[in-house]
Amino acid sequence: MQYVYHVVTDRPMQAGQKIIFDENNRSGVYRRVMDKQALVEQIYANPEQYDPEELEHHTAVALRELALEEVRQKDFPELPSRLGCLYASKTLEEAEKWAGLFAQWGRPTYHIVKLSVEKWFEGDAWNCFRGSPDRDDNLCRAKRYWRDLPNVLGEPR
Repeated sequence: MQYVYHVVTDRPMQAGQKIIFDENNRSGVYRRVMDKQALVEQIYANPEQYDPEELEHHTAVALRELALEEVRQKDFPELPSRLGCLYASKTLEEAEKWAGLFAQWGRPTYHIVKLSVEKWFEGDAWNCFRGSPDRDDNLCRAKRYWRDLPNVLGEPR
């Protein structure tokens, strides 16, 4: 058991609330990614028709998250899926920084909650990437993320 801090952005939470992700209870990330799945398949079928710089934000996120999930299922099945989890910070200070960024980006930000978690993966957020029409590149970056290698930007975790 470990305690972490989560910035609540999808919908408000209540004290004592239990968070369950299963076939009937999906995260906001899961829903947004699945809404783009057909477009991702179309992009991969015709990557030359898409400019990576002009991809809409949620489309780029779907390209990344689907690549991350494919690599996780194949190479790291013991790790939790990013499509069925909450993203959290180890400290309140770190969560406050994320909350500030989310608010700056215009994302609805409700509050920060302290959670007890039983299963987690501690990854480097700097290894997250903007998905592109290049499937092989997305998969390569996804492997780097799940291997938890030092980020290529040289940024501290």
